[in-house]
Amino acid sequence: MSPLAISVVIFICVFGGAMAGMSLRSRLPEPHRSAETRDVVKLGMGLVATMSALLLGLLISSAKSSYDTQKTELTQVTARLVFLDHVLAHYGPETKEIRTLVRKASFHLVSQLWPSTPSAPAVGDPGVIFDQIQALSPRDEAHRLLQAQALTLAIELGQTRGLMIEQQGSSVSTALLGVVVFWLAIIFVSFGMFAPANATVRTALLVCALSVSCAIFLILEMDRPFEGLLQIPSDQMRQTFSHLGE
Repeated sequence: MSPLAISVVIFICVFGGAMAGMSLRSRLPEPHRSAETRDVVKLGMGLVATMSALLLGLLISSAKSSYDTQKTELTQVTARLVFLDHVLAHYGPETKEIRTLVRKASFHLVSQLWPSTPSAPAVGDPGVIFDQIQALSPRDEAHRLLQAQALTLAIELGQTRGLMIEQQGSSVSTALLGVVVFWLAIIFVSFGMFAPANATVRTALLVCALSVSCAIFLILEMDRPFEGLLQIPSDQMRQTFSHLGE
């Protein structure tokens, strides 16, 4: 389910809870609407609101950490690919085929991470690049150092690429999100139970429910760094890779 659809469901649950509370208010016996009852409910909802804020903070922290991690890894991959291309270029013209493979692998990675980008042809097993670098025959000590540096970069690129592919799943816990929504619905039910049923109150509750839904929508969008409104742009990365192999 998309973040927008989830947010709409959350909005319905939260605002529906407020309207249910208003409907329940008129059916409650008078002793259940006393000042003492209201005070006890307020204390209980204050505790629930505090726990909801803590869980929301945890969800935000988890999504932001995942977003920042993948953005950092993407920067590292881009820098290492460019550096690997430079190392191979310094090695000599015999690495031209390897540099072409590096360029193709770069664009294939972009198409894997960003679903909206045109699909690039796969280059087969990424280990092919490592094998071809290892098969080079250095002529002197300088070439041996360049080969060793290229092999190290290829290993690091393979590890980081694997991490990025594996981290594409959601970092937001469905269970935590469900508990937060349940608690928010309870809080809004309590708002509706002890609030006057007029247009101003309904509008205020509508705005509050919409704000909560928008906040969770942004959390879910942040959890998808390669698609959606908050996606990491791929244009600069593609532009950088377009110069590889030249």
